[in-house]
Amino acid sequence: MFLVAGLGNPGEQYAATPHNLGFLVVDRLAARHAIRVTRKECQALAGQGTIGGKPVLLAKPQTFMNLSGIAVKPLVEKNEITPSELILVYDELALPWGALRIRPRGSAAGHKGAQDVVAKLATEDFPRVRLGVHPGNPHQEKIGVDYLLSRFSRRQSETLDEFIDLAADATESIIAEGVQLSMTRFNRRAQGSTSEE
Repeated sequence: MFLVAGLGNPGEQYAATPHNLGFLVVDRLAARHAIRVTRKECQALAGQGTIGGKPVLLAKPQTFMNLSGIAVKPLVEKNEITPSELILVYDELALPWGALRIRPRGSAAGHKGAQDVVAKLATEDFPRVRLGVHPGNPHQEKIGVDYLLSRFSRRQSETLDEFIDLAADATESIIAEGVQLSMTRFNRRAQGSTSEE
């Protein structure tokens, strides 16, 4: 079974913010595949179904972003998920808005939610879908938590639906075709960027 864990913060006030892109992608996958993500399990909202003919558990940790591992670890253990079957979906401030990177493993690169999952699982060996949320050039001045927890800008809202679709497509591809092929298909250069991340 695959576990797709989208990271975010519970509560209506955080729903339409960059830090909640992981939740929005899980919601899109749930809608596409008629999976109800409403069951309370291991401090997460979860729902089981199939994607690409494979059993999948969709989950939205309800522990707040920086404590995501508190929900993800017991979900992994209870459902006997191997690291390669865990797909973590989250926002990435190091990438410009609309950029998407699939990684097969690696450090959390400063993302506190991913960091907590890595720490609780004691491994970096799981795939992740990183969704760029930086509003401008990634080398600009530092933009922090106030921005991540503020509502999407009008410009972001105009491309949000397409961005969530792309992220859902990438997640489905990892489940159906594996990480390597999905990286080839989806890891594209960000607009205005001259090199691959």
